[in-house]
Amino acid sequence: MSPFSALSRPVAALFAALLLLPAAGGGAKADAGLAAELFAVPEASLSLGAFEGSPPAAEVRRDGRLLGYLVSSQAAIGSVGYSGKLVDVWLAVDLEARVAGARLVAHQEPILVIGITPEDLEAYVAGFAGLDLAGGRLTAATATATGALPEAVAGATVSSAVIKDAILRSGRAVASARGLLGTPATGPRLDRSSFAPAGWAELLDRGALVRREITRGEVAQLLGEAPPSAAEAEQSFITLLAGLATPPSVGQNLLGRRSYEALLAETGAEDNLLLVAAQGLYSFKGTSYRRSGVFERIELRQDARTIKLTRDSYRNVEAFSAEGAPELREIGVFKLPAALGFDPVRPWDLVLLVSREAASGGLVAATFTLRYRPPASFLVGGEAEAQATAPPVQAALWQEIWRDRLPEIVALTLMLLALAAILVFQDSLARRYRLYQAVRIGFLVVTLVWLGWIAGAQLSVVNVLTFIQALLTGFQWELFLLDPLIFLLWGFVAVGLLFWGRGVFCGWLCPFGALQELLNRAAQRLRVPQLPIPFALHERLWPIKYILFLGLFAVSLHSVTLAFRFAEVEPFKTAIALKFLRDWPYLLYAVGLLGIGLFVQRFFCRYLCPLGAALAIPARLRMFEWLKRKVQCGRECRICASRCPVQAIHPLGQINPNECIHCLNCQTLYYDATTCPPLVARAQRRARASRAAAAAGGEEAG
Repeated sequence: MSPFSALSRPVAALFAALLLLPAAGGGAKADAGLAAELFAVPEASLSLGAFEGSPPAAEVRRDGRLLGYLVSSQAAIGSVGYSGKLVDVWLAVDLEARVAGARLVAHQEPILVIGITPEDLEAYVAGFAGLDLAGGRLTAATATATGALPEAVAGATVSSAVIKDAILRSGRAVASARGLLGTPATGPRLDRSSFAPAGWAELLDRGALVRREITRGEVAQLLGEAPPSAAEAEQSFITLLAGLATPPSVGQNLLGRRSYEALLAETGAEDNLLLVAAQGLYSFKGTSYRRSGVFERIELRQDARTIKLTRDSYRNVEAFSAEGAPELREIGVFKLPAALGFDPVRPWDLVLLVSREAASGGLVAATFTLRYRPPASFLVGGEAEAQATAPPVQAALWQEIWRDRLPEIVALTLMLLALAAILVFQDSLARRYRLYQAVRIGFLVVTLVWLGWIAGAQLSVVNVLTFIQALLTGFQWELFLLDPLIFLLWGFVAVGLLFWGRGVFCGWLCPFGALQELLNRAAQRLRVPQLPIPFALHERLWPIKYILFLGLFAVSLHSVTLAFRFAEVEPFKTAIALKFLRDWPYLLYAVGLLGIGLFVQRFFCRYLCPLGAALAIPARLRMFEWLKRKVQCGRECRICASRCPVQAIHPLGQINPNECIHCLNCQTLYYDATTCPPLVARAQRRARASRAAAAAGGEEAG
């Protein structure tokens, strides 16, 4: 194991975002102390068996009597975190198929999610105590009236979903295999835990969905109607698709991870999900179900049993998530409770009813049957287990995350393209002061509100330290792909450093920087006095942020945990990630910095930001000088220097690229013929020349 992996455990415990540490794999030995804690019984009375069986679990006995099972989600289902590696949640499952207790014992801090305390995470995981694995609801005395599962940890909803998924799947897998849910441990059964990524075509080939196209001619024939023309007879009346979405390899691929997990949270361990979709002239739903509560056009038949599909069990689906899936007119999922007696490993029929009013009165009806046989690849145990050609491949979660966050990715891409256009055509923008002000303020508002508070994409020096550690201990791209917004931002900033310097991020894409600037603009409107910092003092305060960054870097070489604690010098977590919902010392620090920023523009950016210092170092490699200067700058005029929001312009006129945030304020002055002295002088000379020419022309005419 690399040194970084060893250090990452306490780091993850501090910031609590999930990626997996392979050290606590399925080969980990059962801990009697942990089992006693989770089952809430004295350790002296317990005895533990070895991890065995399929899926593996350790028997927990008290005074020789079987108490339940100790389960590792890593060993049971290969649970995964954001990095695509394993995340290990240990839980105690009693003989009534309930979770007696749960604890997250191994995970790796992702570089992308900050702002979660260990206490928040521990409380969330502990909240699953009393979970009824069969019903998917809490039965503990502390549960809510509805038995709802614990709410996601603020700022880490997807991380919370990973934990919940690990608990539900691993607990149900072990309980089902041990017969705690009334499911036989032998014989074919539906695979409710394995997942393999698959596109639309592959799912159809594997039989996940069956399809039947019904033509207008077939309908007319069964209804006894006059046959349509030959061309009309071949037209599609409805194309019907159906299948079981219960297996993760079907439901998660077709519905998307978040939607699938949300459905699982609403269903019991032995319940099933029926997926029905259609395209064509006819609707399988109709409208009468809204009044009656029962879908009258479709029903499920298995052997001699007919199952009516109800409105309460129905969930509408807008579109399939699988790659290559077509757009369909109707998609729906029906929950089939185990109490209905439906057997998911046996064939079943979906029956479609088509009825019309007869000419003689009354109704005439026709039925069409869609036959479904569960493919062996979605069954485990018995013959199905022997037929399996290979174990399912676990998907890389970053791919699913990118797919699930596609709207945000598109929005950020458009935002970055807009910024690129602003920077490339900055001269045209700077010549139009009012347009520049509108663009500047509008972009800062979007950066603060959407990018920071809504999307949570605030870069941090923690990202830089983790990147350096990854280079030192074994770089893995998948670690940096876990949050698409952060990845895209860092990619754009990296390119921007070569073209424009650190200002691309600090001046335009930093939510906390945007908050400082917007508050200071408001303060100036309210005539709050601005405190001038003498340049001699100002340039002696610059090094503070570089010292802070180098100090954090040095500490990270010794202890990543300690470095992350010291990284709280950044108020980003408090002000942006947690939206000021934090303990008072952190809140006081963040508000204090913003308060100083009302009198000194971007005070934190100027003197304390370690991330700005980290970006300034490679920014020295930039290839172009975009900001224009005149020979008179600093010699005859210091207007730009006096109005620079971060005092990045030396009194002698040159711009310090390490401090410049590329706000373009100096460029608007550069092109302002009413403010820039050389331009004013030039305009005056032209005016005098014009008047002289006019006078000479008048004399000549006289």
